[in-house]
Amino acid sequence: MPEWAGRGEGGGRQRRAFVVGGALLGIALVMLLAAWRSSGFLSDLLLNIGSSVVLAAISYVIFDPLFEEARRARVQEHLSFDQHAFVTRLHRCARRVRILDTWTILLEDTHREETLRAVRTALANGAQVQLLLLDPDCTAAQQRSEELERQRVDVPRQIRTNLRHLALFQDTLDARLRHRLQVRLYDASPSIQLYQWDSRALISFFPIGKLSFNVPQLEVDMDSPWGGFVHARFEELWEHEQATVNLERYWSVTVTLRHDDSDVVTMQVPYVSVDGQHYVDCGGFQVNGPLTVRAVLPPRAPGGAPAVFALAEPVEGDPTPAAAVRRHFDQKYGQGQREIHRLVPPPGGTRTPDPRSAAASDAHGR
Repeated sequence: MPEWAGRGEGGGRQRRAFVVGGALLGIALVMLLAAWRSSGFLSDLLLNIGSSVVLAAISYVIFDPLFEEARRARVQEHLSFDQHAFVTRLHRCARRVRILDTWTILLEDTHREETLRAVRTALANGAQVQLLLLDPDCTAAQQRSEELERQRVDVPRQIRTNLRHLALFQDTLDARLRHRLQVRLYDASPSIQLYQWDSRALISFFPIGKLSFNVPQLEVDMDSPWGGFVHARFEELWEHEQATVNLERYWSVTVTLRHDDSDVVTMQVPYVSVDGQHYVDCGGFQVNGPLTVRAVLPPRAPGGAPAVFALAEPVEGDPTPAAAVRRHFDQKYGQGQREIHRLVPPPGGTRTPDPRSAAASDAHGR
């Protein structure tokens, strides 16, 4: 059983059983005392009712936990994922929302505004909202696209679109709500789909050649063995430092501009990784002269040592055509004017900055 669920829902139900049982016993005690002080028909009536209430209280305390366990173990099957029903439940959430998927249909055009309103309401209710989506640049995302080839679904593009809307939505939240919304990307083979609202969840698996939204969904209690299983899988991915990266690190990379061997300015810039090459959008600064940049790439590696790169404009003969790189930027950030440069080893080979400078840059990035 998930620890958070057992302490919350399970503990609350146990307290409720004792409170109700205690109240019934109190009522029975009053009736029995009244019967003792009365006589005749009224005394017999109160005695019989009081005895029945005592039996009811004892039965409730004994059997209610058993009925509750049976309810939690019950699994309801739905023919497909009902977006409207799930969004309606989000409005009532006050504790926890969790989504584990490749990308979520809830952020597509038809449902996006309604979904984000529901998420905002859940955050305002005090719920912690966690989304764990597949890394669009990982091998598993491309493999999932190949599995859905007949559906003509570009999985990396769908994920990037989701992440763009989530990043924009996160920017609209005030500090009080923003820290309750967490988005991470995982680099692993997708196995389970999870949509959790408080203590209930819909789970399914990823069929080959079919969208997971269009296959049967199992509605389970998170206190049940099924719930414990998917909770453990979510936690395993969420806490894995090498397999996950948060939305902030995916959205931009911290670079320090350098002129000769002197740092000029440190800033966040948009970037994409394509075919093992890293590209940054230099629209926020002017590239004049022999500038180099220091950055930690790829951003998935926490605590990695910064390396120094030169900035090279895309030219014919590059490993990836400039049009393909621009398309990746547009998918990730939307249409816009960009100053795209590729990060390449500087003249004379890769240089490693001194530890004090590297530590300062890494601390700024975090």
